[in-house]
Amino acid sequence: MIFNLPNILAFSRLLMAPLMLWLLAYRDASVLQGLHASWLDFFAALVFVLASVTDFFDGYIARKCNQITTLGKIIDPLADKMLTLAAFLGLVVLGRADVIAIFLILSREFFITGLRVMIVSEGKDVSASWMGKVKTVAQMFAIGFLTMDWPGGTLLLWIAVAITLYSGYEYIRDYIKGR
Repeated sequence: MIFNLPNILAFSRLLMAPLMLWLLAYRDASVLQGLHASWLDFFAALVFVLASVTDFFDGYIARKCNQITTLGKIIDPLADKMLTLAAFLGLVVLGRADVIAIFLILSREFFITGLRVMIVSEGKDVSASWMGKVKTVAQMFAIGFLTMDWPGGTLLLWIAVAITLYSGYEYIRDYIKGR
């Protein structure tokens, strides 16, 4: 079934991504005027946490209830990338994230997403690797710290860059070896 709970959760992330971007990048919007910046940080972080929780549960439910679909294999990583894209673009607009770090992360994300779609179209497995999961967690922590403007966010971002690039290398290496 295409519209199972895991796919609905992934689609919900597609909707939360632009909301997060709006909360970060359009703080002068008339609807948001009067709200202190710390509240906007909090709401953006809340949207990010909710979206991240859906990421955990869509995968868990899909595996546990045997509801893994080809659509889910494509839409889940796409939703993840849209969420991180929204977060990182908003953080660049706010001046909280280094544009080179974000360029490196997003370049890897789009390249590997394209590679994964190609692998799915070949009927092969594209399950996230262990390092891919570590990469996701590292990015989530960096986004959380930068969104809340907490100390250490920049260091976490560069750690996430290193892990992100390494996990991308692993995907390419495994594909070349015939994963």
